[in-house]
Amino acid sequence: MYKLLKQEGRAKRGEFHTVHGVIQTPVFMNVGTVAAIKGAVSTEDLENIKTQVELSNTYHLHVRPGDKIIKQMGGLHKFMSWNKPILTDSGGFQVFSLAGLRKIKEEGVYFNSHIDGRKIFMGPEESMQIQSNLASTIAMAFDECPSSVADRQYVQNSVERTTRWLERCKAEMTRLNSLEDTINKNQMLFGINQGAIYEDIRIEHAKRISEFDLDGYAIGGLAVGESHEDMYRIIEATVPYLPVNKPTYLMGVGTPANILEAVERGIDFFDCVYPTRNGRHGHVYTNFGKINLFNAKYELDDRPIEEGCGCPACKRYSRAYIRHLLKAKEMLGMRLCVLHNLYFYNTMMEEIRDALDAGEFASYKKRKLDGMSGNN
Repeated sequence: MYKLLKQEGRAKRGEFHTVHGVIQTPVFMNVGTVAAIKGAVSTEDLENIKTQVELSNTYHLHVRPGDKIIKQMGGLHKFMSWNKPILTDSGGFQVFSLAGLRKIKEEGVYFNSHIDGRKIFMGPEESMQIQSNLASTIAMAFDECPSSVADRQYVQNSVERTTRWLERCKAEMTRLNSLEDTINKNQMLFGINQGAIYEDIRIEHAKRISEFDLDGYAIGGLAVGESHEDMYRIIEATVPYLPVNKPTYLMGVGTPANILEAVERGIDFFDCVYPTRNGRHGHVYTNFGKINLFNAKYELDDRPIEEGCGCPACKRYSRAYIRHLLKAKEMLGMRLCVLHNLYFYNTMMEEIRDALDAGEFASYKKRKLDGMSGNN
């Protein structure tokens, strides 16, 4: 259940109550594709860096170790020893990114595993069954994510099929939640709005899926190659047609600036691989912009990545030491950078919530963006 606490313009401050605890929104979900955050980050680390929600991937866990194995182990929470909310994405985006290996039909998608090439079929029912086996807090509906440059007719047909698939997802989720051996009988379902960069298709689809009265709604198919201007334009056009009393989730976005812009336009949930991926390459976020620790100027820099940061890296280690670890290809270097970046994102979300509570989001956003456009 979602409780809207406050609004500043379109920006929303809320609480989302789930069977695994309350999520304070806006929130950034930390991406653990295969039930672990890349960069040797443990569940204990996640607790220490203020993570509220962990996100795992249906397709990847279905391929390895297998969702049935995870069900036998008591579900994803037990498997990875995490007791807070988990969102699983439906596998639709992975199918989209496996373009060369897939064939889309009305019943679902036939494709080859990226690991061993074996044939896999996934449709709405299969996606729901896998996610039910994983026993995540929130399951995502199975959709097709059309390319942002696909032609209008293709996008129209694709969106209509995504709506038909959503109907099947909802029916299957209801069935699974009523079964005796289902681990999480309170699993929630979020629908996904698609439509590439066609405003009218997006709006029509938003109206249509709102009728399903789901637990939440996502905007998918953005941050896949279109410009930031297009992305913001689509969010702005679409959000007003999604229920204000349900969480809205912008999938796969983004940079700190993207998040600030999207919060202003009414988004509650975010996820993105940037903080972990950048961290593994020595790129770290600060309130003065992003810095690359591989740069020679940090060789003798005894300051932490960011003064006053409370993350495990900044509390103890210098830029010079972390740079040395990265250069020496020591895993600890990557780990410290990833921990710092996730802490930075989680802290920024906390600041956003505080600013919304105080009715000062607009001035906070301006300060934050102005600061981050510099360098350190």
